[in-house]
Amino acid sequence: MSRVPQGPSRRLLLAGALAAVSAAVTGCSSDSEASASGSKRLRIGYFAFPSGDLIVKNRKLLEKALPDHTITWIKFDSGASVNQAFLGKSLDIAALGSSPFARGVSGSSPIPYKVAWILDVAGENEALVVRKATGITEVAGLKGKTIGTPFASTSHYSLLAALETAGLKTSDVKLVDLQPQAVLAAWQRGDIDAAYVWLPTLDELRKTGTQLTSSKEIGGAGKPTLDLAVVSDDLIARDPQAIAAWRSAEAEALRLLASDPDGSVEAVAAELGISAADARAQLKQGVFLTPEQVVSADWLGTEDGPGKLLTYVTDTGRFLAGQQQIDAAPSEDAVRKAFYLQGLSDVLK
Repeated sequence: MSRVPQGPSRRLLLAGALAAVSAAVTGCSSDSEASASGSKRLRIGYFAFPSGDLIVKNRKLLEKALPDHTITWIKFDSGASVNQAFLGKSLDIAALGSSPFARGVSGSSPIPYKVAWILDVAGENEALVVRKATGITEVAGLKGKTIGTPFASTSHYSLLAALETAGLKTSDVKLVDLQPQAVLAAWQRGDIDAAYVWLPTLDELRKTGTQLTSSKEIGGAGKPTLDLAVVSDDLIARDPQAIAAWRSAEAEALRLLASDPDGSVEAVAAELGISAADARAQLKQGVFLTPEQVVSADWLGTEDGPGKLLTYVTDTGRFLAGQQQIDAAPSEDAVRKAFYLQGLSDVLK
């Protein structure tokens, strides 16, 4: 295709949201059910991707901190479906890439959520791989080839950046919208020549592919991507203490990644259903900040003001608008309003 079509309207996204997430949220407590049981509700969206989020889930850190809450973990494949779920009011907290977040806060009716934490910075755990059989060794060689990636994801954003840097237009290649498992299936069938995707699918492609670039390399050249964590405006209004407990759990997970690597590997391996060796190798490919770094001016910031993440997200929005992925880039002020910084410094106490 010459370019990715501009996204559907909020109305269409909302209409599709219930179908996209209804199966995932079946069994979640409703507000009335939660009230009747004397508990509060937290619906948390996560990815099957090596990060501190999986440690929080596996160790039940949040359940221990909030025993009066009914907590449901819901797995998603990409940020696009997370955005739909927030539009459908089916989530309270979720992991979300910086690119789909930039999309979510664009337009006249931004999704009612705010970034409240940074899970990780994309490194070698997201990359562009081409079939070895093609003989291609650089991104410019992809002209005329078919490339699979999950649209509206950080991988999609990084792929567009890689093509631009290599002097290619989206019309020079055929882009196919595929979720990670579909990427792997298409690769195995021979339907695609290359793919930009994340772990664990990425490691499967590397077995028969050549890596051309990674999100670490693209980020180092000025277009970093991150896995953020966002909270709904409704949760901010009704249960800020739950957000504080969740942040503390995520901060503890980041500390465990550094202080207890073996235990962290065990938790991630259990959540992903892979060997400890594979979990260790995958974790090494990510870039995990310390809690002190997360709340520093170099990244998220604190109550005193946003950090450099504000610039990263704003620049991402401008790039997406330039690539005709969104109608218009969100202003820096609009992005700033989508930051929830209250109480951030408390995680260091």
